[in-house]
Amino acid sequence: MEVNEALVKRRSIRKFTPEPVSEEDITKLLHAAMSGPSACNRTPWEFYVVTDESTLEKLRKAARYSKIKSPLAIVVCGNLSKSLPMQLSPFWIQDCSAATENILLEATELGLGTVWCGIHPMKKAEKNVSEILSLSEKIVPLNIIYVGHPAENPDPRDQFDIKKVHYIK
Repeated sequence: MEVNEALVKRRSIRKFTPEPVSEEDITKLLHAAMSGPSACNRTPWEFYVVTDESTLEKLRKAARYSKIKSPLAIVVCGNLSKSLPMQLSPFWIQDCSAATENILLEATELGLGTVWCGIHPMKKAEKNVSEILSLSEKIVPLNIIYVGHPAENPDPRDQFDIKKVHYIK
């Protein structure tokens, strides 16, 4: 079996056209996100879909590496009230990361570009995004995914490195 084409074709895109992303494509992205695995099927994710230009501008200033101009941002958050209890609570990070990767891959399939800008665990960035989106204290922003029609087209790449594989027999 070959590696899925979307896996090697997916690249971080930081330049987008101003063309909006269709509601149909946004729905497909969110369906893909919620098809991800989740520890004990707790699905502790929440998705904030931002197309309002003034809010996008605020998000661009919220974190050090989030200054991306795109017509759409999806802020992936963990809902701590739905996460596993006590010491297992941080599994929300894995759940939301899987959802994020599904968004990136679906966007590639749709011909859209994306870039994943991390927010958690940077406390100042978390606070900024939380204030911008009026999030409750139980909702933690993990990342901002900027989405749009790409204005750049980097070559696909396969980053397979056998030196990073360790077989225990």
